[in-house]
Amino acid sequence: MSFTTAVIPASAGPLHATTPAAPAPDTAAPVVAPPAPGGAADVAAGSTAPAGSVDSPVPHAPPGLPRPAGLSTDVAHGGMPDINFAAYSHAAEVLAEDMPRCGIDWSLIAGIGRVESTHADHGATDAQGTLIDPIYGPRLDGSLGGNQVITDTDGGRLDGDAAYDRAVGPTQFIPSTWAQYAADGNGDGVADPQNLYDSALTTGRYLCEGGLDLRNPGDVMTAILRYNQSTVYAGKVLGFAHDYGRM
Repeated sequence: MSFTTAVIPASAGPLHATTPAAPAPDTAAPVVAPPAPGGAADVAAGSTAPAGSVDSPVPHAPPGLPRPAGLSTDVAHGGMPDINFAAYSHAAEVLAEDMPRCGIDWSLIAGIGRVESTHADHGATDAQGTLIDPIYGPRLDGSLGGNQVITDTDGGRLDGDAAYDRAVGPTQFIPSTWAQYAADGNGDGVADPQNLYDSALTTGRYLCEGGLDLRNPGDVMTAILRYNQSTVYAGKVLGFAHDYGRM
């Protein structure tokens, strides 16, 4: 499978709007009230269809790899729902074909998903992986300690805010970065940041950027710090990824 990328040209900005000293949260990124239905943020990158539309032409979301026998479905006990594992492992399968040098493992993508949104709020998605309640980070206007100021880059189309950006989706991309790396993970022709399959594949693609070899621990750390410039954050992601990889 090849990537389906967003058609809006944009320069890559920082994926997370945090300073290096900002620690990552233990649980999900802040979730705020979603934009009103029919608003500017309802259209996914590269599509004229509403983000989160259930009218997908794909009869079934990709199954991913066989689930490890020891991997619980309970997030509170170190596991993840079936649809999260399917999305993360499918992303790793696609990247093994499209970016073979990278060697990314599903467990690293899962570590990001766990830290960023507690696996999309414990797998609260429809059958195609689209979030039931979209996830938005705080307004990046400098009012929250540790966050950069990022003025609007998408006209509010993805985040519902035409003045400042907000990170969007279960792996928390800012709109300008989503526009550059967005990928269609479930094959419905839409790259939607509020879809678990799309966000997982986009996350993997971003982590693999620059010819990194994620079989190499040094490159893994480089990739995570590119995602969020916090060693505390990196330690949490690596901890979850290690635990998942042992299953």
